[in-house]
Order: sequence, then C-alpha cells, then structure tokens
Amino acid sequence: MSIDDVIYVICLLACIGAGNYVRKVRDEAQRKLVSTALGVIVVVIVSGPLHSLHCIASLALGTASVLLVHPSKCHLVTFLIMFGYLVFFRLFDFYWSIPGHTNMIQMILTLKVSGVAFEKTAAWKRIREKDEQDKNAQRDVNSESPIEITDYDLELQQLTAAEIVHYSFNYIGVLTGPYYRYRTYRDYFDMPFKTHAPCIDATIEKLKCASFYCALYLATNYVWPLDYALSDEFYNDRSFVYRLLYVWPTFFTFRARIYTGLTLSECVCTMAGFGAYPDEADANNGEGPRKRYQHLKRDADKHTYNFTTIVNTRVMEVERCWTFREGMKHWNVCVQYWLAVNVYKLFPSKKYRTGATLLCSAYWHGFRPGHYFCIMGAPFYVSLEDMWNKLVRKDATGPVRTVIDVLFWIFKWFAFSYLGRGLPALLVRQHLAFL
Repeated sequence: MSIDDVIYVICLLACIGAGNYVRKVRDEAQRKLVSTALGVIVVVIVSGPLHSLHCIASLALGTASVLLVHPSKCHLVTFLIMFGYLVFFRLFDFYWSIPGHTNMIQMILTLKVSGVAFEKTAAWKRIREKDEQDKNAQRDVNSESPIEITDYDLELQQLTAAEIVHYSFNYIGVLTGPYYRYRTYRDYFDMPFKTHAPCIDATIEKLKCASFYCALYLATNYVWPLDYALSDEFYNDRSFVYRLLYVWPTFFTFRARIYTGLTLSECVCTMAGFGAYPDEADANNGEGPRKRYQHLKRDADKHTYNFTTIVNTRVMEVERCWTFREGMKHWNVCVQYWLAVNVYKLFPSKKYRTGATLLCSAYWHGFRPGHYFCIMGAPFYVSLEDMWNKLVRKDATGPVRTVIDVLFWIFKWFAFSYLGRGLPALLVRQHLAFL
C-alpha cells in the first residue's frame, strides 16, 4: 500500500465518521456550510494548497458559464470548458507532478459542473415548450399531453454561484464520487428522508464488504504483484501459459482495490443519509427517483428506504453475471448514467454516438494509451460475444446451457482482464510487452 492509498483511506474513514455528526445538524444552512467546509478540507489535504487551485479555477470557469451563458447553449459551453480544462490539468502534470487523488477530484468536479449545465438547459427547453404549448389556443388537448414543469425546473433557472460551489465541494463524493445529480444534493437538505433511513445499518454492511475487498486486495497483491508483470524476469523466465494466466490474479487485485474504494465512498453517503429515498420513488443509480416522491415526505417514517442512488458498482452482479455485456451494465453505473444522458442521448448522429460516448469516457479517464485501449476496445469483444451468444448460447438448455454459461464467464474475465490491463499499464511499451 502506497502512502497515497493510506491518505486516501484515512480521508474516507474520516468522512464516514463525520457523516453521523453532519446528519444530526438540524439547521439546513449550517449543515450545508459544514459539508462544504469538510469538502474543501479534504481537497486541500490530498492535493496541497497549490494543486487545489486547479479545482478552484475550473469550478470558477464552469460556474461562470452556467450562470452567464444563455440556457440554450450553457450546457455546450460548460462541457467544453470543464473537459477542456482537463487538457490543461493533465499537461500541467507532465511538468509538476500532481497527486493522483487530485485527478480524481477534478474528474468528479467535471461531471458535476457540466451535469448542472445540462440539467439547466433541459429544464429551460421544457419551460419554453410549455410556454409555447400554453400560447397555442388551437392545441388539441386529446392528442397532446400537457408538459409538466416542476419546481426543480424553475429552481435550475435561478441557480446561484454559491449553490454550485456547495454542490461541487460537498464532502460527500468530493474525493472519488459517486456522481449524483444536483437534485439529489438539494433533496438531502430539503427532504426528511435521511432522518428515517437505516444509515448506520447500511454503513455497517458496506464496511464489512469493504473490509473483505481490502483483505482480498492485500493478499492477492502480495502473492501476485502487478510490478512483477513489468519485470524482465517475468518475460524471460516464465512460460507463455504462466504469463497468459497471470492477468487473472492481477486484474482480480485491481478489481478488489477498486471495490474497496468505491464501497468506502458509498459508506460516506450512507452514514450521512445522503441519497436515501423511499422504495416507492424507484430510484436509479446516479439519477435518483424516477417517480413522484415529494408527497412521500408527509409520512416519511412509514416508508422503507434504500441507497440505490449512490451505488456506483453492483459488485456481486459484476462477478456473477455470465457475459461481458452484462458486466459492463453493472460497472461504474453512476458515471454511465451521466454519459448516457448527456452524451449518448444528445449526440446528433445516432450512427456515431456509441463511439462518441466511449471516446468521451476514455478522454475523461485520462490521456494515456491504456485508457483508450481498455474503453475503446470493449465494443469489439462485445460484438463477438453477441455473435456467439446468438449462435450457441441463446437456444441452449439444461446441462449444455450451464457449460456454455461457464465458458462465457471464463472468456468474459479473460476479456476484462486483458482490456483492464490497459489501466494499470498506462504506457504503450508496457501494455504491448504484456500482451
């Protein structure tokens, strides 16, 4: 474990502990200030005063574009500013080494600020369509359902710089996510759900899982260290079969590390009661409620709650599903929601929108070749998997289907392991050597 990992875990554990206090602060304005102050402290601790200026500068530019650019175009301008700043930020890293955790903070900040702009533009379009609908006296009410405008749509048009700063620097999710909408952040202060959700029980369960993942990471990293795969001995003294199979434990180590961090990040949310919604709200990962839920606050103590909104990776589903395509659907789902809503659905060309979404994802993750090999290579395997699924798996039954499922599962992890190998081995020569 590196010193960066130790600092990272300590910060997350401190944020988890702070959640019990933050949740009990009765004054909403005070809770908001405390949450933002804690977030700023975390940013400064992991980044240092100098590199923290990157977060402040990009947030200032993004906030200005959200507030000053016309709502019809603010989403595009903010997107270009926030993602463009990533270029400057990462080029800056070539000359002055920036802590890895600062990069993660900048990545989440990019999604948050540009996400607010996309939401504001979408709300503005609905309001404009509603106004046009109301002015059209000849509208056939039987053929066109009226457009519904919510208080949230109107609130987005009245956003202030202070609210965007509070949302962006909220200590919940500031370090490694999960990504959540501005609406989820607003509901945390406006709704009583956090008071009645099983915060402590949910946190304890997640901490048990995080401890298990961490133990697996430490054990496998000790037995099968990733650095060994980059050594001369690995290529000169080991057989082809050994090198072929070595991707399994190394990617398992990588997954266990990611699972540990993501689960601890979810613990920060659950301890504070952040992202808790009644089951009736039909919450989705990253998105939040998909059904009306405002009326549920009247009898908030009578509902059962879940934290689906802030679950970023469904670990057991990733591990147990048979195919690569299914596994992708359960991995990093909060970020996938952002990409689906703001890139995939809005991209003007249906023919190229899948490629554009994957390219945006790779660009967001980083500029190293390994990021692009990993993310842009996935569709090639998925297309092959789909073909074989139709040929041999789709109509199979009984023991034959079981055998085929197991084979698909094995090949799924070979594909994940080799593509995922591109993330730790970020240099071209490292990646090609391993392959």
